[in-house]
Amino acid sequence: MTNIAYVRSDFSEARAAPRSTTGVGAWLHKNLFATSTDAVLTLLGALFLLWVLPPLVNFLFIHAVGINGTVEECRLETSGACWAYVWSEMEFFIYGFYDIPEVWRPNIVFALGALLLVPLLIPRVPFKRANALLLLIAFPVISYYLLAGGAFGLKPMPTEKWGGLLVTLIISAVGIIVSFPLGIILALGRQSKMPVIKVLCIAFIELIRAVPLITILFMASIMLPLFMPQGTTVDKLLRALVGVTLFSAAYVAEIVRGGLQAIPRGQYEAAASLGLSYWKQMYFIILPQALKHVIPGIVNNAIALFKDTSLVYIVGMKDLLEAVKTKNDTALEWQSANTPTTGYIFAAMVFWSFCFSMSRYSMYMERRLNTGYKR
Repeated sequence: MTNIAYVRSDFSEARAAPRSTTGVGAWLHKNLFATSTDAVLTLLGALFLLWVLPPLVNFLFIHAVGINGTVEECRLETSGACWAYVWSEMEFFIYGFYDIPEVWRPNIVFALGALLLVPLLIPRVPFKRANALLLLIAFPVISYYLLAGGAFGLKPMPTEKWGGLLVTLIISAVGIIVSFPLGIILALGRQSKMPVIKVLCIAFIELIRAVPLITILFMASIMLPLFMPQGTTVDKLLRALVGVTLFSAAYVAEIVRGGLQAIPRGQYEAAASLGLSYWKQMYFIILPQALKHVIPGIVNNAIALFKDTSLVYIVGMKDLLEAVKTKNDTALEWQSANTPTTGYIFAAMVFWSFCFSMSRYSMYMERRLNTGYKR
């Protein structure tokens, strides 16, 4: 019988150690140098950063004039960003023409808004319903009386004096908050089986989406007073709020409609089989699933709305960007080659910080609510 057994008489050749799957080297290989194409793109990106970052860092930090600098330092040919100018005009950038002795009132509004908003954004904080009621009902009333005055011994402060970041936050917050439920109602109305409601909702949505926001604001400034009783004047801030809210609501409606259409038909049938009314079906079963699908679209619309507040100059309001532009044109004592650029960079940094925060929180909520669709 033939012996087919095999016994190795020497050691096999040593093989290379396996590539590490953890650490900096593994991350670089996976994300930046996985293929030759990735390596080329990484090198090109690095060369681009080496070309852009050094002069940018020099302008913003190394050669910049600090907040304690003088206008003479800003006018030197070798100077960079004039942060002393931004610091000097910071009150105007935040409050506009609001009387300086009364700025404690918007400061209280800012603090109270943050105090009510932050706990609402943290899932583990209790009393969410009471917190939401305070933020959506009590806070607007308190803010109005604090900012406008004319009651409780507060000095009247017309909205023509409001400006800067204060106006930007007011318009964006009201537009985002009010347009959300209005957009949901329009989305449900567009899917309604009642012809009149469906036609009205479709007409409103398509009409608003067919024109740019600047046209809506212009019409709110010119046409809205025509619908009021003779002799009635409409506040400029109210015109901007109405125009921005209606414009945003039309886009929110289409975003929510996409989420409603993404829900399987079986969910609607299961909700109906429970004997729930239409509104209970929407509130307890359909809308929670639909809104979870469209979180990125809703936040994207909110970010776009926050940036579009710079168009309210059409109705004569000075938002943050318009406040910076006004100071760049009128602050003769700070005139230098880099002063206007510094002002616009400051405005860009403020817009970026708010938009980036909304984007990151959106990603956090997506991960938290994505329990049923993980791959």
